[in-house]
Amino acid sequence: MLSGAQKRVGGLPRRLVAAAALMPVLARATPAAARTAPARGPVPQPGPRRGQAGKADKARLHPVTTTEAQWRGVADAIGRQGSMLRGMTYHVGFPRTDLRVVSYGVAVKPTLALVSSASFVRYSDGSTLMMGDLVATEGELQHLLEGLQRHGIDQTAIHKHLLAQSPDLWWTHVHGHSRDAESLARGVRAAIDRTNTPPPASSGPPPRKDTPIEDLDTDGIDAALGTKGTNSNGVWRCVFVRRETIVDGGMVLPAGIGATSAFNFQPLGDGRAALNGDVVMVADEVQDVLKALVRGKIHVVEVHNHGLTDEPRLFFTHLWAVGDAVSIAKALRRAVDVTNVKPPPAEGHTEGHTGEQAGE
Repeated sequence: MLSGAQKRVGGLPRRLVAAAALMPVLARATPAAARTAPARGPVPQPGPRRGQAGKADKARLHPVTTTEAQWRGVADAIGRQGSMLRGMTYHVGFPRTDLRVVSYGVAVKPTLALVSSASFVRYSDGSTLMMGDLVATEGELQHLLEGLQRHGIDQTAIHKHLLAQSPDLWWTHVHGHSRDAESLARGVRAAIDRTNTPPPASSGPPPRKDTPIEDLDTDGIDAALGTKGTNSNGVWRCVFVRRETIVDGGMVLPAGIGATSAFNFQPLGDGRAALNGDVVMVADEVQDVLKALVRGKIHVVEVHNHGLTDEPRLFFTHLWAVGDAVSIAKALRRAVDVTNVKPPPAEGHTEGHTGEQAGE
């Protein structure tokens, strides 16, 4: 015979019945307790591979303004001088002037598609974000990846920017976050040194950034696209940035890094140009962009991501065209118009607390 606490109600022990009766009360109490719990602050991220904020951590880090002098240690570690973009991004380029690349009969200039780059941004907690895009031949690619991994630099994409090229090339997007900016720079340099990327010129005047652009209607290109382009060593470059705030791993990206549509026009004579570049999109824009490009006779190279943790999630389509430059720009405008982009802020203007990938 059962007695006391062992007596059953409806076939169940009385202690289980009591516990079941309390469950709705506890369930109602749990959200209130959660609402009164203190919010977590930013999680310290000391290593270059610790740049991704946890899902539970809603705090965002904001970029701050810096000066070129504050990046002297990065310049020394990476082995070449960079330049400031809009007071927030320290940009270093590695032109692949050693390569003689031909795509569809066009001799590709480095600033059309062959510049490796790394961009550095300082954040409000004192840490540094590095994002970049490195060019490698097929024979160099695995050595490049080994160098990146040995120094804790993440690879976030490996893909093509050209449909056909000789020699065969690959592009690797990289990402690092650390309180030691020089360690990020050393990692990039170690990887670059595993390729045949030429060192910077040790003497003589710096390369001209105003190489004349002949037989190209740059005013017509700008009017067709609705923005003002720039001369990048003889290639006309037009850039757009997303209107949304882009966050990557809990870090707000300044305008022009990691989320740009960039179009490069290399003059071919008689008003013709070779176009290479990419369009940045969110998921709902992808199909409209592809339709506009195909209808405009602009070749689609690839559709892919450049990052792993961006919010909103970004997609990129690389493209190629050869023909009348203004006609190409007009066709390209239809793709631009279905995306939520705008011309970049003027140089010197900053966005963020107190505070593009550019060609070299």
